[in-house]
Amino acid sequence: MSPPKQPPPLKIDAMLDDAETRILVCCGSGGVGKTTTSAALAMRAAERGRKVVVLTIDPARRLAQALGLGELSNEPRRVAGLDADGELHAMMLDMRRTFDEMVYAHADPDRAEKIIATPFYQAISSSFSGTQEYMAMEKLGQLAATGHWDLIVVDTPPSRSALDFLDAPQRMSDFLDGRMIRLLSAPARAGGRGLRRIVGAGFQLFAKAVSTVIGGAMLADASAFVQAFDTMFGGFRERATATYSLLRSPGTAFLVVATPEPDALREAAYFVDRLSTEDMPLAGLILNRTHPVLARLSAAKARDAADNANGPTLAAAVLRLHADRVELAEREDRLFSRFAGAHPEVAVARVPAVAGDIANLDGLREIGARLAADGYPEHERSAALGAAR
Repeated sequence: MSPPKQPPPLKIDAMLDDAETRILVCCGSGGVGKTTTSAALAMRAAERGRKVVVLTIDPARRLAQALGLGELSNEPRRVAGLDADGELHAMMLDMRRTFDEMVYAHADPDRAEKIIATPFYQAISSSFSGTQEYMAMEKLGQLAATGHWDLIVVDTPPSRSALDFLDAPQRMSDFLDGRMIRLLSAPARAGGRGLRRIVGAGFQLFAKAVSTVIGGAMLADASAFVQAFDTMFGGFRERATATYSLLRSPGTAFLVVATPEPDALREAAYFVDRLSTEDMPLAGLILNRTHPVLARLSAAKARDAADNANGPTLAAAVLRLHADRVELAEREDRLFSRFAGAHPEVAVARVPAVAGDIANLDGLREIGARLAADGYPEHERSAALGAAR
């Protein structure tokens, strides 16, 4: 039986060097190293001469520390210590502040202050389902509109469903243009005479939809919000449409990040299928934290050799560790082969696991090198093979 056909390699450096590639969107489930991958890609692109900003959703301080920054904010901060003439800036999404910026951009100052002061706005800007995903795309739109960056790398939120991220712009637009909003704006249009009709006919609908995020006097608060917000609906719809178009543009490339585990690969398959359905530009899959085998010695032969060794020697211990590694690699290959069989056209870059956390620029640089090498960089492969011998 012939071995299964290998998927095409994902050529990371060619993608990063292509001036037509202006936006990279890294997506996938939580816990697969998506944030570190995003930062490593951004850093490698910058060190290859591009002017790059990476937008992360991860509030963990370890990424800021790895980049040599005390903290990340909602505005790009330059990273020092690169090995080339490019530039790297990093920022972390502040969901509430980004929402505030949208309000100020679409309303005069007095109206904006009234909108932001309503309890309904304060709830929806931090708790409404899909707000984080939508605001990540809103911030992407703001960065792209400046024309300042050669490349924008986006680390998307770890969604409960693989579809949340792609659905968020339309979900926000539907909410702002839906029947509930029309009911709430009726008092302003009717001069207040429609309030009782709303309580009778529409209150149950509204309460069911938003009672989980507002509480108490939600009808009055929401109605005041909508009346102040009414002139901005068109702007929000336009933003959602523009965001969706930006995601589908030729200059955007999606990278799906996964680990060789059943749940992560299942989520990755959902993403790949959805991106295809929506005609989104998929660049490929990054298979993170793999455990490739460098020496051509089967697990069975390694265990036999260890068992036949003259007592508990270091060589016997190394042979048993190798056998464990071979079995782990074979398990990962079996899991990945199911994904590859269903999606043979998807290009793949395999990234071997590193020991410990990524704590500095050198660590990010190493991840970038492994990404570009589709495995171990050549100098690491040679060193590992020499140690194995």
